[in-house]
Amino acid sequence: MKLGIFVNQYKCTSEALDRMKADRLGIILVQNGIYYATVKENGKAAALLDKDAEFYALSEDIQSRGFTESDVDGKVKVIDYNGLVDLIFNDYEKFAWI
Repeated sequence: MKLGIFVNQYKCTSEALDRMKADRLGIILVQNGIYYATVKENGKAAALLDKDAEFYALSEDIQSRGFTESDVDGKVKVIDYNGLVDLIFNDYEKFAWI
């Protein structure tokens, strides 16, 4: 199964993510979830980015929080709303929101 997971909070527990099993896992960072892609703590990227998944962050949410694409970790692909629609209809079969 191809599973896409929307993450909209920063500092949420990864316990739910650890239980998710999929052949292909995509983590889509939206709203305050984009902080996982932009903020470093003690010089390190967020532990969430160590998961075996494909990462995406919504460009509109990045910009509205005062960041630019150059602030985004290299593991994360920046997408716009059109890219999000493509993910929903073409790349993943099921979605969860945590």
